[in-house]
Amino acid sequence: MIDIKKVQSELKEKLHCNLHALPRLEKIVLNIGLGKIRESKDAFAEAERTLAIITGQKPVTTKAKRAISGFKIRQGDPVGLMVTLRSRKMLSFIERLVKIALPRIRDFRGLPKDNFDSQGNYTVAFREHIIFPEVPYDKVEHLHGLQATFKIRNSNPEKSRVLLETFGAPFEKE
Repeated sequence: MIDIKKVQSELKEKLHCNLHALPRLEKIVLNIGLGKIRESKDAFAEAERTLAIITGQKPVTTKAKRAISGFKIRQGDPVGLMVTLRSRKMLSFIERLVKIALPRIRDFRGLPKDNFDSQGNYTVAFREHIIFPEVPYDKVEHLHGLQATFKIRNSNPEKSRVLLETFGAPFEKE
């Protein structure tokens, strides 16, 4: 498990600021946009199961806020799944992501550096959910993508990158 005290002491050395000014990882939000598979009840249930297996929490169904006739979506239709991870589950997810899931991606050269927003939050998308070892290959019928947003407090993009590197996230080389 990731030791928060060790991470904080490394950040204090790297950023040269006090404990209260350090960037903090507040939460990680995992999101699946269902797209075309939302019409199939089996695919929706499978996506819900896999997200629950990956995170250890029951996902929340996100619904359409308004109707979009071009996509055949009515207001209130399920369009995605979402899970918010905090504290121990969040740290466990980061550790599994960095040490197990990312090395399983073919031709992985590092996480993109330009996915930070102006507040320092970081979003990364994965094309397939099967990079996580918890998902059994033989039971997967529909592949879907997955987005992870790291919500970071007291930060800007530079500080956030240093924080995620301290957690072990491999960013692409320049």
